[in-house]
Amino acid sequence: MGAPPRPPRRVPRRSSITFRPQFTLLLLYFFAFFVFFCLLLALPALLEGLRSLPPARGPLSEEEKALAADIARRALEGRLVYALIATSLALGIGLWSRALPGLRKRP
Repeated sequence: MGAPPRPPRRVPRRSSITFRPQFTLLLLYFFAFFVFFCLLLALPALLEGLRSLPPARGPLSEEEKALAADIARRALEGRLVYALIATSLALGIGLWSRALPGLRKRP
């Protein structure tokens, strides 16, 4: 009796389709830039509102929460369009210069 037959040799298959989450990364970059520019544009008004609030000695009351929400709403009023334009420009420049990781074209 001889040795048992060997199983066929496994050759790993190369898949021609690879997962590249470019659209998902593009959306994540868009929302990250948008939040960054919203905070950047609203920061002066938010700091001014923070200085106007009295110092708190514990959890915020409902009045203080409502005042803070009103300050934040007024801080972004009319500035969302500018944040959207700045986001589009930053994303466009990042794509054009291939500076955004994960969105670079492979040679």
